Amino acid sequence: MLDKIRYFILRALRNMRQWPLLCTASILTMAIALATVATFFLVVVNIEQLALRWTKEIQVIAYLEKIPDPQDLVTLTKKLKAMPEIESVNYVSQTEAMQRFKKHLGADASLLEGVSRDLLPASFELGLRPEYRNQQGINSVVEKLENRLDIDDLRYGQKWLERFNNFAHMLRIVSIILGGFLLFAALFIVSNTIKLTLYARRDELEIMALVGATMRFIKIPFLLEGAIQGLLGGVISLAFLALSFVFILSRILESFWLTPAGFELLFLTLNQQIILVLSGVFLGVLGSLSSLRRFVRI
Repeated sequence: MLDKIRYFILRALRNMRQWPLLCTASILTMAIALATVATFFLVVVNIEQLALRWTKEIQVIAYLEKIPDPQDLVTLTKKLKAMPEIESVNYVSQTEAMQRFKKHLGADASLLEGVSRDLLPASFELGLRPEYRNQQGINSVVEKLENRLDIDDLRYGQKWLERFNNFAHMLRIVSIILGGFLLFAALFIVSNTIKLTLYARRDELEIMALVGATMRFIKIPFLLEGAIQGLLGGVISLAFLALSFVFILSRILESFWLTPAGFELLFLTLNQQIILVLSGVFLGVLGSLSSLRRFVRI
């Protein structure tokens, strides 16, 4: 049994040495295809995580027409906290709003000298529960606020966030289409590499069949050849993905002006890395099978 396994492996390696250019083309094509698909996957995953982070920070800000009395403020706060959509309530006075504005201006805060502290309106900053951080939840909160408060204006970023989610969805579709095309191209090249090997050895294969070699004995080395090419392609794609993530992808996403501070980028988990490498093996075996079915009767 061990002798057969050794024979199959040596035969597969010999086939690869006899066609180095085609073998290299197959490996690199599979590596590029797998790395491209995995890169799109990482971009989509991190963008979705970024959107989820923003979703947690969604607030409805209600700017008040009139400044409530202390007693009315307590009553209003209790009513707002009692709403099922509201997770947190924070009242921002006119003075606090001006202090925030000065802090935001930084070195230019001197421009506000002499400006009345009552220039900015008071407001309620309302945090939403997770199940209401969507357009329907926002609409429900807005409708209730308009009926319960003397509101001058309402601000929330849900519409912008939904546009961003639509962008992430479009990116996911593009990655599927492009990834499918690249994987098909890799499958085509692997298949034709094995075909050329089979064609060059057709006389040898016929002799092997005449002397009693089974179809399984004939085809296993070629399946191993495809598997080895796929394994190498998967490992190369993983290495390329890791390098591009550290030196290119992470820097691009970290420099993205909408990325919040402290946001940790996600790389492939160990299981996903194993799946990536095994996908290369599967791709190589599938390419070999497609060739063997034409040249060798299975």
